[in-house]
This record gives sequence, structure tokens and C-alpha cells, in this order.
Amino acid sequence: MIVGLISDYLNYLEVERALSENTIEAYRRDIFAFFEYLTNTTGIEDIKEVKRTHLSSYNRYLAKEGINPTSIVRKIASIKGFFRYLCLNEEIVKNPALALNSPKVSKKLPKVISIKEIEKLLASHLNTMEKALFELFYATGLRVSELVNLEIKNTDLKTGIIKTMGKGSKERIIPFGSKAKSALKNYLKEREITLINSTCGRKYEKYVFLKPDGSKITRQYVYKFIHNLGKKIEKDISPHTIRHSFATHLLENGADLRVVQELLGHSSIVTTQLYTHISKKRLREVYFAINND
Repeated sequence: MIVGLISDYLNYLEVERALSENTIEAYRRDIFAFFEYLTNTTGIEDIKEVKRTHLSSYNRYLAKEGINPTSIVRKIASIKGFFRYLCLNEEIVKNPALALNSPKVSKKLPKVISIKEIEKLLASHLNTMEKALFELFYATGLRVSELVNLEIKNTDLKTGIIKTMGKGSKERIIPFGSKAKSALKNYLKEREITLINSTCGRKYEKYVFLKPDGSKITRQYVYKFIHNLGKKIEKDISPHTIRHSFATHLLENGADLRVVQELLGHSSIVTTQLYTHISKKRLREVYFAINND
């Protein structure tokens, strides 16, 4: 019975909420982990028997296991979402997770790199595809999933605009500048040769960025590429670093917070406001560096 309800919920997340495969998989793991714990400790097999005490006990168990507070917050949020769904669909009368508390997590400022460091990376030895990927990534602040799934039909070199489908299947239109446009033009010429010599045929030709064998690049490919690139400036960076740097540099150069929110695809302005703290922090660092010379 419980397995069936979880399956229904995951289907709801996919169809009604239009969440990504990765997000749905995270929900699935979190919810099944809770019920595995519940079965092992209590033997409960009926969803209606789950009480708030069981959820609180699981919360404490995660903390004792040394699970990162951020991960615990995510796990609890997954479970709360599931029980909220059950309540709305009248599968249970009372929501046992309604008042369940999550551990407090201090907000860490995302890593950013300077414009000079960006320029240094772009001036390093990159092949045509890598240069186009990095230029477009930094010029648009795309999420990794959006970058690897970017399609040719949604990339307009004439107007310098891309269309992407973000979280919740929300379409965004993002402009990009002349440097990214030039790098992309050079790459697309070379890409045709890649497709002709491809061992994968033209199976992935609708996607912008392809590996030398003609297959679509993956999230792991981008993570590894950015991580290795960071070694050139002696910093441990990730794709998130590039996205955060994109937003921070826009704000530092006078961009409106609401515009940055739209470009990043944030549903709440509160999330975007985090970048204003980064900008202030960096301004202070520059000020004290100058005055300490």
C-alpha cells in the first residue's frame, strides 16, 4: 500500500508539478529511506499508523548518523511534501509531518570568481567547443541541466538569444553577448564535421553541445570540465561557481535585482537577494585591499 502511494506521489510530481528527473529521484530516495527506517524500527506497514513521534525519531536518527544538516533539511522537506499530498488527497485524516521541525542551516555565500579570473580562464588553451561552452555558460548563467539540454532550435545567433526550459517547465529567454556569439559560431562550424564523423550518427544533433564522438555532453562532463579549469587559477570551482559569478558580476555592474531573478529563473526574489550580500562583501574586500596598500 505504501509503495503504491509513493508511486502515485512521484507520478504527481512528474505530471502535475513537472519536476525534473533528478529532483523526482531525490524525493524517491528520501521517502523510501524513511519508510525503510520505519519498517526496521517499528514494523509499521500502514500509512495511517505513522505518527509525529515516528518522524521526530527519524529526524534525531539522521542527526546521530552524522548526516549533513543541509541534507537532513532536504530529506525532511521530501517527507513533509509526501504527507501533505496524502492529506490533500484524503489518504490520511491528519498530517503527522505538519509541525515537524528541520535543523537550522546557516546560509553560506556561494563561491564566486572575479572577472579577471574569468578572462584568464577564457584565455587559456581551450578547444573550440570548450570555449563556446564556457563563454555561453558565463554569459547566460544557465543551470547545468539547462546547458546540457540546450537545443539548436532554441539558440538564435542572429538575435543573440536562447530559450531554455527551467524548473517547473518555466520557459526563460536569455540574451548573450558578442563574445559568446562569436565563440558559438566558430564551434557550430566545427560541430558539423563532428556530426559527419560521428559514431553515434545524428541521434543527438538537436543538442548544441556534443562530445567528439557526436554524443550529447552530460552533467558529469561539465562538472569535470569546470573543475579542471579551476586548477588554472588554483581554485576549486564548480558549474555553480560560474552561475553565481554571472549573477554577482551583473549586480556589481548595476543590473536590477528583478532582472537577475528572471535571468536565473528564481521563483522567489529572496533567493536572488543572496547575491546582494556577495556584492557588498566583495566591495568591502576591495576597499580594505586598496586602503591597506
